[in-house]
Amino acid sequence: MELRNCVPQKMMQYLFVGFLVAAAVAMTIVSLTILPIVGFAVVIPIVILAVYVFRLRLNNQCEIDVSKDV
Repeated sequence: MELRNCVPQKMMQYLFVGFLVAAAVAMTIVSLTILPIVGFAVVIPIVILAVYVFRLRLNNQCEIDVSKDV
């Protein structure tokens, strides 16, 4: 299979990353106003997860490629 056939999987990956980024932005706003220390402790892992998911690559079967380090 060519990577062109993986469009739905890539779109879901980008939507998930967009959701994570939106959650991180929302938590940043909340952490600036309500709980500064606790809020940033939650935001940092969300941003790290968003970067990790964004960098995931798909193999020829449109699955996450675990043979390579990201």
